[in-house]
Amino acid sequence: MDRWIHPAVFFFIGSLLLPLIKNEKAKKFILLLIPVLGIIDVALMQEGIYGSFSFLNIKLIFGRVDKLSLVFAWVFVIMAFLGALYALHVKEDGHHIAGNFYIGSSLGAIFGGDYITVFIFWEIMAFSSVFLVWFRKEQRSIEAGYRYLLVHVFGGLLFLAGMMLYYYKTGSMAFERILPANAGIAEYLILAGFSLNAAVLPLHAWLPDAYPEATVEGAVFMCAFTTKTAVYVLARGFPGFEVLAILGTAMTVYGVFYAVIENDMRRVLAYHIISQVGYMVAGVGIGTELSVNGACAHAFAHILYKALLFMGAGAVLYMTGTAKLTRLGGLYKYMPLTMIFYIVGAISISGFPLFSGFVSKSMIVAAAHEEGRLILMLLMNLAGIGTFLSVGLKVTYFAFFSKDEAPIKTTEPPKNMLWSMGLTSALCFIIGIYPDSLYVLLPYHVEYRPYTLSHLSEMLQILSFTGLIFFLLVKKLSPEEKLNLDMDYFYRKGGRAFMFVDDMAIAPVDTWWGNIYNTVALKLLFLKAKFAYAFDRIVIDGIVDGTALSVRMAGFLVRKLQTGRVQAYIGFAVFILVVVIWFALRMG
Repeated sequence: MDRWIHPAVFFFIGSLLLPLIKNEKAKKFILLLIPVLGIIDVALMQEGIYGSFSFLNIKLIFGRVDKLSLVFAWVFVIMAFLGALYALHVKEDGHHIAGNFYIGSSLGAIFGGDYITVFIFWEIMAFSSVFLVWFRKEQRSIEAGYRYLLVHVFGGLLFLAGMMLYYYKTGSMAFERILPANAGIAEYLILAGFSLNAAVLPLHAWLPDAYPEATVEGAVFMCAFTTKTAVYVLARGFPGFEVLAILGTAMTVYGVFYAVIENDMRRVLAYHIISQVGYMVAGVGIGTELSVNGACAHAFAHILYKALLFMGAGAVLYMTGTAKLTRLGGLYKYMPLTMIFYIVGAISISGFPLFSGFVSKSMIVAAAHEEGRLILMLLMNLAGIGTFLSVGLKVTYFAFFSKDEAPIKTTEPPKNMLWSMGLTSALCFIIGIYPDSLYVLLPYHVEYRPYTLSHLSEMLQILSFTGLIFFLLVKKLSPEEKLNLDMDYFYRKGGRAFMFVDDMAIAPVDTWWGNIYNTVALKLLFLKAKFAYAFDRIVIDGIVDGTALSVRMAGFLVRKLQTGRVQAYIGFAVFILVVVIWFALRMG
């Protein structure tokens, strides 16, 4: 079709209409209708370039529709519906508005065909998503939100500086693939800005800092969009960059290391976002069609099963008031459906056969093997062990089974949350048993079959070995109430150091200068004002206004002399002539 409607329009306009709707049932209907319209819109799209405009001789493209943008658009609108259903009980309009603007800006970024368009939506993403942290309205969430915003503003500045230098270098703002051989300072600044949103090491600490402090419903949205939008732009602009292959693989191991020692359920899952996004970043860095396909497939699967995990952890937090493993246990008696849905997410992320992680993650590992990147492949498999150990076994055991009687007795969460978890679980299973439903959406046509005897045997051995390790070391893996330091330690301490320097040096100088300004500069300013006032009153008013008054009076006298009688004019002329002659004789 020639006409194209940007799916972000539904989310932006729909969210602005929410405060005008007073009926609760009508509001819930609109909240679900918005993503449904987005799904229909994406389903009707055809590949092409839409929404192209010229601005200051720069071509802006709001609708670049191809296989790469469509695979992300599909999972974004599906996740938008599941997230809206999960958050249907939230009565605060601001929360829904922030979520819809967040989703709409993510869609805007993946359809943008130039750097300016991507940057605009990129910044809307940062400034809308932070409200999903702040709406929790606790001191820790407020502080985490400010840190989140500052870090993302810094990333946006890197992106902005890079694209300005890129325009100076090339004369173009087109967002196209960059070859590693052609990359300079401009390209690497853009890469750094994108990498920050992907939580690439060492620019990752904002994620486990902010996501666990977000609202129960907000964390479900946040785990889906920011990092996956970053994976999209990396896949679009930077496939084949070796630094991404190395750092992405490091992320897979780094994330699971911290996840194994964490106590908070949502903090465990936040570190696993870093690990799982690491697979995607590594796939982009390897740069083959198979590996980029794997990155896209894993992003699709990850959004669903990670959202499911955050839904389960959020349901526990919502009903018990805590997500600390040390304070939980025995919840299988009171929240059996939540437990089942969480386990579906856990075995999906761990790569169990018949579930989505098995058919997506393995594609990246296979690509690393094909390219002879054996070290990368081994580290990814090691990360897979840590994933099942922490998310699949540790969290499940200590949250739902570790105690005969739960310290906190509760019930299942609201039905809308259960429905959302149930639908997401079904999608994880459908993709796992019918992987072609996902593969048909991928950007490249590559033959890959996940269900081979070698792959099944390898995964079953890894999972069995991991299960044995857990039950042998279960006491050693018991969660503890402690604070684990990460890279954010440095900028937190750096911020405190700056505030100390500000209090001890900058603030006193500012006060001293302020006093000088008040005592000297202001007095000089008032003196100048008095002089200007006097000049205006004496010179301007005295001379200019006086002259004007004299001319006015002369004009008044002349007007009186205009009688219309010729004899009067002749007499007046004779009088003036006599006076002139008299003065001339006197002067002579």
